[in-house]
Amino acid sequence: MNDFVAHILVVDDDEGIRSLIKQYLNENNFLVTTSDSAENAEEKISIIKFDLIILDIMMTGKSGLDFIKQNKSKIDTPIILLTAKGEAENRVEGLEIGADDYLPKPFEPKELTLRIKNILNKTKRNDEKRIITFDNIKIDLNKLLIIKNETEYKINSTEKIILEKMINNPGKTFSREDIGKLTDLDKERSIDVIITRLRKKIEIDPKNPKYLQTLRGAGYVLWIE
Repeated sequence: MNDFVAHILVVDDDEGIRSLIKQYLNENNFLVTTSDSAENAEEKISIIKFDLIILDIMMTGKSGLDFIKQNKSKIDTPIILLTAKGEAENRVEGLEIGADDYLPKPFEPKELTLRIKNILNKTKRNDEKRIITFDNIKIDLNKLLIIKNETEYKINSTEKIILEKMINNPGKTFSREDIGKLTDLDKERSIDVIITRLRKKIEIDPKNPKYLQTLRGAGYVLWIE
């Protein structure tokens, strides 16, 4: 559990704040995905399982409070609200409708990290579903590792997202368009490069893949027992 790498979704329409939070959390061994709106965040939570959401209250379009009202019953993901000065009533409402904590802006990044760790320590996770073993290969999504024949290969955030979705849907074909939606990649060549990189980490013979296969004209599929 000490090596668990939490996947956090940061939702804020301020690009500067998103970038700063992502950079700081990456430096503190968190995996981070960002969204610039509540609407975009809803798309991401529909296809990706996050461990925690950092959510700004006041955003262009749908507010953070509306996001909670419409989605909290569908997900069990803890939420930390980011609130501006003078939003005391909104903070209370946020906690009442399902937020787990809040942090007023401006804030110290270290305090945000401590609040994240505090919530994650209280949150029970079924880690076994994130560890998959087949043949001489072990995929550990908690530690962002693939272990093949006792050799360890690190996986990045994009590779983790693709693997997690495929593992949860064994035998399902994912088109390049599907993978693009998962990862925000919009170029086929970029997607092919990532698949090639994953094969080198998973397959015994990457040029003749057994597990992560291509279905011509359809996309990619992961075959595991």
